[in-house]
Amino acid sequence: MSSVSTSYPRDTIIHGLGRGVINLICLMGDLFLFGWEMLGWMVTRLPPRSNLWSCMYHIGVQSIPVILITGGFIGMVLAVQSYDQFKLMHLENQIGAVISISLVEELGPVLAAIMLAGRVGTSMSAELGTMRVTEQIDALRALGADPIHYLVVPRFLACCLLIPLLTIIADAVGILGGWFFSTQILGVDSFYYWHYSQQFVYAYDVLGGIFKSFFFGAAISLVSCHRGFHCGAGAEGVGKAATEAFVYSFIMIMILDFMLGVGIVNFYHFMQTVYPGVVR
Repeated sequence: MSSVSTSYPRDTIIHGLGRGVINLICLMGDLFLFGWEMLGWMVTRLPPRSNLWSCMYHIGVQSIPVILITGGFIGMVLAVQSYDQFKLMHLENQIGAVISISLVEELGPVLAAIMLAGRVGTSMSAELGTMRVTEQIDALRALGADPIHYLVVPRFLACCLLIPLLTIIADAVGILGGWFFSTQILGVDSFYYWHYSQQFVYAYDVLGGIFKSFFFGAAISLVSCHRGFHCGAGAEGVGKAATEAFVYSFIMIMILDFMLGVGIVNFYHFMQTVYPGVVR
């Protein structure tokens, strides 16, 4: 008798790429539905004040030391890296403009958001993941409380409200750190540091950075809570959810930074065309 051989399809790179694309689409769709449900609760009913204040304290007040250290050293690093190049062109007195514009437009919002994604995002994901593993989220549903309204909405509001404020603190401390190192260590005149900072940094630049940080906070909270709600079983699942929360938040911050940066620049050029000299 002749044996019939059964052939199975090979697992090629194309198959792996297809699975990755499908998983990404499913993840984005699930994240969208998760965010849509959360927004529905925000419109219909706000969370209890006790939950909101607790989240604001954890996200805002307890993050201030990290933001102070990050902002201060960013400003000093910018001073160190920029001084030699500016001195070669005899423009070392203008170093304050470079430090200030770099902080308020880009480095302040982005690095503050990344630090908060590591401190706040992973904490929220691990906390909600532990609640998922220990069935506390199921217990909330059994008691008639919606977990998204009770757990996610306060964290989302706290991130959206406080991360822009923390970004302002990071910008201010970074500019002061750059001023201290430039004037006290590098010998730059303090008057010129503030003079050129005021001359080249416009209000539009500051508002643009704060505007971006609002979306960074929304992305951090949404991604972190979503990963915590979809945590796997056991301690390994909680650890994986916390890692995914930081990695996905980092990717979202980079994507949003590019998209919002392009939009802010184009809007600036449009406003300068319509109202020349008004937007500054």
